[in-house]
Amino acid sequence: MLKSKTFLKKTRAGGVMKIVREHYLRDDIGCGAPGCAACGGAHEGPVLEPQPLDPASSLCPQPHYLLPDTNVLLHQIDVLEDPAIRNVIVLQTVLQEVRNRSAPVYKRIRDVTNNLEKHFYTFTNEHHRETYVEQNQGENSNDRNDRAIRVAAKWYNEHLKKMSAENQLQVIFITNDKKNKEKAIEEGIPAFTCEEYVKSLTANPELIDRLACLSEEGNEIESGKIIFLEHLPLSKLQQGIKSGTYLQGTFRASRENYLEATVWVHGDTEENKEIILQGLKNLNRAIHEDIVAVELLPKNQWVAPSSVVLHDEGQNEDDVEKEEERERILKTVVNEKMLKPTGRVVGIIKRNWRPYCGMLSKSDIKESRRHLFTPADKRIPRIRIETRQASTLEGQRIIVAIDGWPRNSRYPNGHFVKNLGEVGDKETETEVLLLEHDVPHQPFSQAVLSFLPKMPWSITEKDMKNREDLRHLCVCSVDPPGCTDIDDALHCRELENGNLEVGVHIADVSHFIRPGNALDQESARRGTTVYLCEKRIDMVPELLSSNLCSLRCNVDRLAFSCIWEMNHNAEILKTRFTKSAINSKASLTYAEAQMRIDSTSMNDDITVSLRGLNKLAKILKKRRIEKGALTLSSPEVRFHMDSETHDPIDLQTKELRETNSMVEEFMLLANISVAKKIHEEFSEHALLRKHPAPPPSNYEILVKAAKSKNLEIKTDTAKSLADSLDRADSPTFPYLNTLLRILATRCMMQAVYFCSGMDNDFHHYGLASPIYTHFTSPIRRYADIIVHRLLAVAIGADCTYPELTDKHKLADLCKNLNFRHKMAQYAQRASVAFHTQLFFKSKGIVSEEAYILFVRKNAIVVLIPKYGLEGTVFFEEKDKPQPRLTYDDEIPSLKIEDTVFHIFDKVKVKIMLDSTNLQHQKIRMSLVEPQIPGISIPTDASSNMDINEPESKKKRLEK
Repeated sequence: MLKSKTFLKKTRAGGVMKIVREHYLRDDIGCGAPGCAACGGAHEGPVLEPQPLDPASSLCPQPHYLLPDTNVLLHQIDVLEDPAIRNVIVLQTVLQEVRNRSAPVYKRIRDVTNNLEKHFYTFTNEHHRETYVEQNQGENSNDRNDRAIRVAAKWYNEHLKKMSAENQLQVIFITNDKKNKEKAIEEGIPAFTCEEYVKSLTANPELIDRLACLSEEGNEIESGKIIFLEHLPLSKLQQGIKSGTYLQGTFRASRENYLEATVWVHGDTEENKEIILQGLKNLNRAIHEDIVAVELLPKNQWVAPSSVVLHDEGQNEDDVEKEEERERILKTVVNEKMLKPTGRVVGIIKRNWRPYCGMLSKSDIKESRRHLFTPADKRIPRIRIETRQASTLEGQRIIVAIDGWPRNSRYPNGHFVKNLGEVGDKETETEVLLLEHDVPHQPFSQAVLSFLPKMPWSITEKDMKNREDLRHLCVCSVDPPGCTDIDDALHCRELENGNLEVGVHIADVSHFIRPGNALDQESARRGTTVYLCEKRIDMVPELLSSNLCSLRCNVDRLAFSCIWEMNHNAEILKTRFTKSAINSKASLTYAEAQMRIDSTSMNDDITVSLRGLNKLAKILKKRRIEKGALTLSSPEVRFHMDSETHDPIDLQTKELRETNSMVEEFMLLANISVAKKIHEEFSEHALLRKHPAPPPSNYEILVKAAKSKNLEIKTDTAKSLADSLDRADSPTFPYLNTLLRILATRCMMQAVYFCSGMDNDFHHYGLASPIYTHFTSPIRRYADIIVHRLLAVAIGADCTYPELTDKHKLADLCKNLNFRHKMAQYAQRASVAFHTQLFFKSKGIVSEEAYILFVRKNAIVVLIPKYGLEGTVFFEEKDKPQPRLTYDDEIPSLKIEDTVFHIFDKVKVKIMLDSTNLQHQKIRMSLVEPQIPGISIPTDASSNMDINEPESKKKRLEK
């Protein structure tokens, strides 16, 4: 049966176009219940159970299926994902609405539907002759959809009666909409709210904890005192943004200070790009990453960013007076120049909540079901949840979701989602840091794995089409020890004309990952491989990353080669690109390659090739630095693990060799050569990488710090910065130059991917290159796969596809890649921090030399070169007499009693693991030298702090 839908659509030119869509109605769509004679097994994919053996419900004891409406699916997905909930009918109407309203929930519901054990069935009610409903005149689409859901529920109940008279199967309609529920009951459909149904499952009381509490009035705390101003409705916000009364931006909470945040204003205006918010009332219930509307305050109310470190550590307190007292601390006297545009949140345009990992702070009130949850991310406020399992969840890492934030509540309300495991456990903590940094880490699905080549694999004649055979060349790879995903290999040989041929050969991943299939989509979603201290989260399945794409030695592999002809002065005479087949003759570590180069006795082909490469690399590097490329520094650490327990037993900064630099130079050269080629060929849609020059204000701290040591740092160009860093030497203080370079790194902007047609500034500041891209690591970066595809089309080795030449799609892809790269970086840092804690847990208390990197109002931030470790030494502690502190922002310096601290001053600190806060175990640093009475700790004094203090706390509570 054919229906047609007609609607009008406005064209770009301003005209109106009539569109007629055909809508087919069918009789052969199955109901999903096995054994249904009427449907005759017309269903495909996962089906419902013939006899649902679900947990007994006191409201409907007989066997039943569940049919939820859209809002239940959107808000109670945590309940539906629970193993106890099975046999659910998901209507097409509901699925379409969810898809339009929340992509993350839609993905989760698709995953649940694909899980055969859950018996979720998708019923195409919009194309079933008996369940399709037309929109009535005067009926809005919401009401029409509600009616369509009720019609389907009623049809199901009547349909199942026909199936078996004695075995009364029912379909229960689950809705939280009062009116919809009343209408359903009037129409004879058994209907309950999600809460009523979950509470009726007496055998599964833990499910109640997973219920999202949605009625804000019911969750308002007893005090009833209004703390926050009401959020304006979206229509008013949009009007205000249009007229310029309000500004729209992304809310960024501060890690250091829970009473402060900034809003990054969207749009190109340079003025008021960043707005400061201070104080609870001005933050007005916005949560990190929300899109908000802010109103600028009058200039006489502008404030300066505070230098105070404040963490919300009150125990279950709703003491707003205390907050106001803390807010006053922030408002210190500052000069006019320091004041920044300041505002307040007037409304929320889009909430960007996600499930949060953290720990339960159990209420002191006995038998209380209400507790505060403290997220691991310090930028997220604490969340009030109700749970009956508080005693079991204490000391565990759990996941909680936010449901809402009433105006009279100091904290948002939420519900328990999942228990991850014991705090401090290595597996649990790794899971937490992956979840917190949104790193996709689930095993690859069968759909993805189905696109892998069948084993045993070998190069075929078809593979060699449009490909050069370079298996005869003396190619080798140089990588860190233990590297299994080898992306790149090199060769260097002398040509008959006396010039040198240098080749960079990169794994041909795009040969195996074809555009648009499930493997390609999953790689694009992941964006990058994430390297943790003990674990690697691959971007592509292991068969490719560690085997078929990895350029291991003595096996034939497919590659994409960039080959130059150079003279002995490393000047490029010719460049060519070709898909190739290679056979690496050696997989070396940096140390092994260095040993061959330095050896006086070795003269085999590989060693000769390495020496040639090393010689050219030195010339290339010198030339790059002359152009103004920066040599910055960041302390990288390496852990030595115990082979059995896998705990860190030693921690030291990584040693860099000449060979590290050698490989880097040729990778940079290949990336620049490829960037030029793809931009020549595709000026509008080349995927490139740029590094913006930092604004002059970023360098203030570096310039001031150098000045305090009587050195001048010029920052007008990258070249002048590089030169002044080279000159900044102190014979009495050799480590000073490294410290300056570390500080200079902190001043830099983030390098980003972009699409050439959407931007006109291509410059890479750090490398002093007018154009740059990423080509050399396709096993671990998706950007490189796209660059390979562009290059392959440019040289006629592969065909194009629509998305490759769509600059808007490419720009969206770059946005995701930039996000994934940033998150991978943060996850790696978090992994290093966790392993550092494990190291100091076993090592106990140590004293080490450190240098000051920053001075704050009440603290100094120090770097310990031996461990590449950074930490904060606080000078104000609870329940201790406050020292006299004088902070000078101009120099910058901090005077404590009579001792003055400047950036780069050498101090001695004591390092220990502080476990008083299980959630945020941290490396605690205290000053040993210089000695300040009442502040410094004598070197020999054993710590009066019990490292396992939480244990003793627990015992006290149990008594």
